[in-house]
Amino acid sequence: MKTTSFSSSIAAAPRWLALTAALGGALMLAACGGGDDNDSGSPAQSPKPNPVTTPPTLTCSAAGIAASNASTAARTVCMLTSDGEIVIELDARTPITTDNFLKYVNAKYYDNTIFHRVVPNFVVQGGGFSTGYVAKNPGANLGGTIKLETNVGLSNTKYTIAMARGTAADSATSQFYFNSVDNSASLDYKSASQPGYAVFGRVISGQATVDKINAEPQLYSGSEVTATEVLLYWAIQLK
Repeated sequence: MKTTSFSSSIAAAPRWLALTAALGGALMLAACGGGDDNDSGSPAQSPKPNPVTTPPTLTCSAAGIAASNASTAARTVCMLTSDGEIVIELDARTPITTDNFLKYVNAKYYDNTIFHRVVPNFVVQGGGFSTGYVAKNPGANLGGTIKLETNVGLSNTKYTIAMARGTAADSATSQFYFNSVDNSASLDYKSASQPGYAVFGRVISGQATVDKINAEPQLYSGSEVTATEVLLYWAIQLK
């Protein structure tokens, strides 16, 4: 996997993910990685706005709730995207990361955002921009970076969710990404100098939605941006 970095161009914004968190372009997946969380720029070319701006429902589906109830995890989250629903179970081995993610969920920070970086056969990243690639500002109540929780027995395998961050290990804020393939070889912890990206849960319902987002047509070849914006209408904590 080639090394990626993130800048203010559209192609760069996604690369934050790289696992930076693309939070304004900063979180870069680093090394081909996850998601940059600090890019502040918008794409040189703009994706089309999604025509369906109103969510078809404001509640998790019966299937999603059933998946949550069947999970042995203490905490789960349901999110609705313009490509379908995703239900995630959060892992107890990453308490700092999980608490941080839920903080943003319960503050409704992720509502009406977009998946700003979509790399085919790699990752789907969100949590930092609203439509038009407008960077979101967490503000004083939500702002602040968190300690990186890797090397705890979790891996960037297919359908897991992890945090995007900047080049510094402890730089993640709000941006997250879904692994659309097994990225353990490139994004997991290797050493203190290559600490990887923190996985903190997995998709337990809606894997097809992750696949659908990852298969969206690109704005242009290699752009890592979808031709039409994929919306995240809302995210709610189920338990």
